[in-house]
Amino acid sequence: MNLAEYETLVFDCDGVILNSNKVKVNAFYQSALPYGEKAANALVDYHVERGGISRYKKFEWFLQEKVKGQAGPNLEELLEAYASIVREGLLTCEIAEGLEELREKTKSANWLIVSGGDQNELRDIFFQRELTRFFDGGIFGSPDTKDFILEREISSGNIKPQSLFLGDSKYDLDSAKKMRLDFMFVSDWSEWENSDSFQKFFKHTIGKLNELNSLGGCSGY
Repeated sequence: MNLAEYETLVFDCDGVILNSNKVKVNAFYQSALPYGEKAANALVDYHVERGGISRYKKFEWFLQEKVKGQAGPNLEELLEAYASIVREGLLTCEIAEGLEELREKTKSANWLIVSGGDQNELRDIFFQRELTRFFDGGIFGSPDTKDFILEREISSGNIKPQSLFLGDSKYDLDSAKKMRLDFMFVSDWSEWENSDSFQKFFKHTIGKLNELNSLGGCSGY
């Protein structure tokens, strides 16, 4: 694995930069709880199975397919409750170690965040936590999909031909494959239960980002 060959590094946020997957699970559960525990657990299951897809799509599914006709919060109210819970968690959850060193070692590459999280929320959280400075290529999220963001940034030249996507979900892998980006699986904070079945599609697997600092090819930038 030679990081020096990559002109762009594309990072997912939840489970890669931030240890925030459990934050999102709790937020979905708590925001849906007015509809009952069974409904809230169904939304959590749907969320985990579709990691990387925006909250808007998940809550729309929930209202249309699981609790249609039942009394409870509407879409806007669910989104507001979710955002409030998530914000608190994102401001306090663990940040991946080794970002400073990795950024120095890959300073010829541009870095981007491409996330299923809300774009405005992400930019605010990254600013508050002093992470914005690492991502010179931009911080992008929903309501645009990952596929749309990747295609747009590739077309604009912001994502270069030799690029690596670092993600923790099947949706991340599928998006990378669709756009012909190499994919690295970041496993330690992932909720992807059957990832072993897809190993052949991974360029490399690491537990956490700080392991990249010891990979061959990092030095020399």
